[in-house]
Amino acid sequence: MENGAVYGPTTEPHCKEPRRPCGCTRHRLKGWRLPAKVLQPFLSLLAVIFEEIVEDCSNCGGLYFFEFTSCTAFLLSLLILCVYCTVAYETFGKDKVEKV
Repeated sequence: MENGAVYGPTTEPHCKEPRRPCGCTRHRLKGWRLPAKVLQPFLSLLAVIFEEIVEDCSNCGGLYFFEFTSCTAFLLSLLILCVYCTVAYETFGKDKVEKV
């Protein structure tokens, strides 16, 4: 045991994966999916902004529902983009991400 033979084959340094800036990666969103996922938050934010421009309405129920859905779409599309383009996808696991 004094010669270190016991620890030789079992203790080898693990090489760490190279760190990406901000943990960002695009390998899960290839082809047309990346521009589509990036365009979704911008379009839903644009919908929220256009909805806020409306000053006067006769029946505002539909407008409030549109505001709610466009704001929710903005937040959820940002969340999806963050999960697929960061290390959160590996952290949570593919099966859990697909369930959500």
